[in-house]
Amino acid sequence: MENLRPPKGAIKSKKRVGRGNGSTIGGTSGRGSNGQNARSGGGVRPGFEGGQMPLYRRIARRGFSNYPFKKEYELIYLSKLDEKYTAGETVNFDTLKEKGILSGKKKLVKILSNGEITKKLKISVDKISASAKEKLIAAGCEIMDEEGSNG
Repeated sequence: MENLRPPKGAIKSKKRVGRGNGSTIGGTSGRGSNGQNARSGGGVRPGFEGGQMPLYRRIARRGFSNYPFKKEYELIYLSKLDEKYTAGETVNFDTLKEKGILSGKKKLVKILSNGEITKKLKISVDKISASAKEKLIAAGCEIMDEEGSNG
């Protein structure tokens, strides 16, 4: 145990400023020439912008934001359903994930009407656009709500 040492270069010696010009950090000790930051105790507080109105005072802090409650839907097209599913299959979050249509990051699914559908499927997703619903009904698809009953 007494022979253990850190690897070479792991421990650096402290930078000693103000020890003469030969040390490369003598004279002004790395603080530049004159000015507020060259002085002992100098400098400005965090957020100070030289007299300009600081960012934290420029931005309004009133009102309500709905951002934390925003719902994001993964969009699925009818053409993709027609391509990946066979007649009689159920379309829900789990089967969409199995077939590689969903990335799985978002939990809500919405079907849009891009493309055509020719197969009779059982649809159980969070949302369906009005035009997609018309096409699905015309194709003879069974639309169920999330719990699995007809909706």
